[in-house]
Amino acid sequence: SHIPGQLSCVFLLIHVPCFFPSLQTTSSALKGAIQLGITHTVGSLSQKPERDVLLQDFEVVESIFFPSEGSNLTPAHHYGDFRFKTYAPIAFRYFREMFGIRPDDYMYSLCNEDLIELSNSGASGSLFYLSSDDEFIIKTVQHKEAEFLQKLLPGYFMNLNQNKRTLLPKFYGLYCVQAAGKNIRIVVMNNLLPSAVRMHLKYDLKGSTYKRRASPKERDKAVPTYKDLDFMQDMQEGLLMEGDKYSAVCKTLHRDCLLLQSFKIMDYSLLVGVHNLDQACREQASEEAVAGAADQRRPLGQKSLYSTAIEAIQAETGSMGSEDTGDKTGGIPARNSKGERLLVYIGIIDILQSYRFVKRLEHSWKALVHDGDTVSVHRPGFYAERFEKFMCNVVFRKIPCKYRDKGV
Repeated sequence: SHIPGQLSCVFLLIHVPCFFPSLQTTSSALKGAIQLGITHTVGSLSQKPERDVLLQDFEVVESIFFPSEGSNLTPAHHYGDFRFKTYAPIAFRYFREMFGIRPDDYMYSLCNEDLIELSNSGASGSLFYLSSDDEFIIKTVQHKEAEFLQKLLPGYFMNLNQNKRTLLPKFYGLYCVQAAGKNIRIVVMNNLLPSAVRMHLKYDLKGSTYKRRASPKERDKAVPTYKDLDFMQDMQEGLLMEGDKYSAVCKTLHRDCLLLQSFKIMDYSLLVGVHNLDQACREQASEEAVAGAADQRRPLGQKSLYSTAIEAIQAETGSMGSEDTGDKTGGIPARNSKGERLLVYIGIIDILQSYRFVKRLEHSWKALVHDGDTVSVHRPGFYAERFEKFMCNVVFRKIPCKYRDKGV
């Protein structure tokens, strides 16, 4: 029987084993099924001629059955019988093209090597996988989220057509693995934080202060994800940027917030990864002293267009990498209050929460418990305004003259 949408993530690792023999193999079997499904769907899509996206394309769901013994359409495999569904294949093909992702590259990135399972499942209990070349994140989503993304697609499509520079998630595909009556829905997105770059600090920011502090358990991690109150405490002067970069960040955030508000979306966050170049140099020097010679490989830049932070905020591609850092990973150059050189990686995450359906109840009781204006779940217009104000006044700031005088 079908699991109710809101429970699907909770039950994911409990239920899948009835389809995949043992708990240990659950994840590898799921990864295998995803890779078989994507290989098939991208391959069959390449047979279809290129054409404009039509309104009905957003509602199409294609389904193919993968029996373990194989069929005339599908190869034999050892994952147990499953069905693979592809949502809006023509529309997503258009999105991928828009971001310069060729079908063979997409298939190669996701299906040629093992997917890497990330241990940091979010508060939602979702599973996250990373493609071996660092390009794509695969995330399991709840039934309601997948449904909401389908509803969002025409508006998302219209927005991307008008404006490719956005910090919103880049959605490249929506799929479902169905087995033993269970549905595991997955979305393929851009990877915001390149693994080749060491993140010295990481924040999940909403512009709310109510209970927005990293838990003791989170703080014990090697690279904890801190929250709003932590940022305000640890980075009182914010992340300092040159005027043009600061304006570009704020302009992009403003446009994205207007769009999210128009869709009645809220409770999203800005994910901020900070790589401290000066700290990295110190670390490298001490590591070299210990280990002799360090690995000199430069991190590779991402292949997808508009997918890095610097591309997302800049309309002109003149200064893609920061000249003084030789950066190829698309970080936005910034400084901290000590004047140290930083590369900042940002993107809006968790937008698949439809305020109207999911959050109305939560706000009514939270408002009773706490002053309504600082609760992170609030009406979309207020949420967007507060989010934008926090990011552009507290988190990102223009470099003051005192740093410029030092040649910063």
